[in-house]
Amino acid sequence: MVTIHDVARAAGVSPATVSRVFNGGRVTPERALSVQRAAAALGFAPNRVARSLRKQRSSVIALIIPDIENPFFTSLARGVEDAAQRTSLSVVLCNSDEDTEKERRYLEIALGEQMAGVIVAAASQDETDLGPLIARGVPVVAVDRRPHDAEVDAVRVDNHHGGEVATRHLLEAGYHRIACITGPEGASTSEERLAGYRTALRSAPGSGVTVDDAYVRHADFRVEGGKAAMRELLALPEPPDAVFVANNLMTIGVLDALAEVGRTPPGVGVLSFGGVPWASLVRPSLTAVELPSYELGRAAAELLLQRMEGSAAPLQTVVLRTKLQVRESTAGPAED
Repeated sequence: MVTIHDVARAAGVSPATVSRVFNGGRVTPERALSVQRAAAALGFAPNRVARSLRKQRSSVIALIIPDIENPFFTSLARGVEDAAQRTSLSVVLCNSDEDTEKERRYLEIALGEQMAGVIVAAASQDETDLGPLIARGVPVVAVDRRPHDAEVDAVRVDNHHGGEVATRHLLEAGYHRIACITGPEGASTSEERLAGYRTALRSAPGSGVTVDDAYVRHADFRVEGGKAAMRELLALPEPPDAVFVANNLMTIGVLDALAEVGRTPPGVGVLSFGGVPWASLVRPSLTAVELPSYELGRAAAELLLQRMEGSAAPLQTVVLRTKLQVRESTAGPAED
């Protein structure tokens, strides 16, 4: 019986190219004609049932994100969907709630349903396990967060640089007791943004500012986590005069905690890593590190599509830069 490998040898192409020709993938007209001629000469007839199943598998990809209520991930999902729709792919959106067990079930479903590929923002750098998907040859792209030791393509922002620029801005605005509320310990985004904060403090020239872990709090990337962390910081003998908050939802909690004690920016500087739609509308308006969330999603989808089409290129990590948007919430500290 003539196989796909026989056709590939006769046409001088890879078996993956033959598969794409008979399954509607993107192939140059010249290669498609070469494959079709070789198949006709050899009397090759693709298995219609298997072809139908492959087409079913190739029509759906999974996007697993940790918090669908976060505007950052909502925008990221839109970027994935827009890129996927251009190639007639459908996107199944899965919300892990930062829960590794829930995330594991979604990964198992993606494997069991033979989805064509998976884009995942990992719930845990240490516990998210992409091994079963990789072992079965399912294309996977990690977006925003990348698990340890995962041999997959990745798209992320330069968190360290963003954290460093944000903290340096607070120093230059005249703040001296700068706190950092970051995300869960072990999460790549949490640790990278915290590292950028520390880098800026250590390199501050002649400011008298030191790195003091009493001003560092880990929270859960949620509103209540940010609020609780800010309450703890306000209870210190010398509360911070500014705070770098490592995500947008926690920033809402920080502002709420400050309002409880009658303190407001810019007397206490507040700078958010990640913007919110109303950042320019509140008073004082909110300084934020703006993230290219839509572009992250689009880039992740495009990278996944390349793998689905058979790309054998080395694994890639695409890094996108952030942008500091200075507004009123960091105009300078209150007089002591």
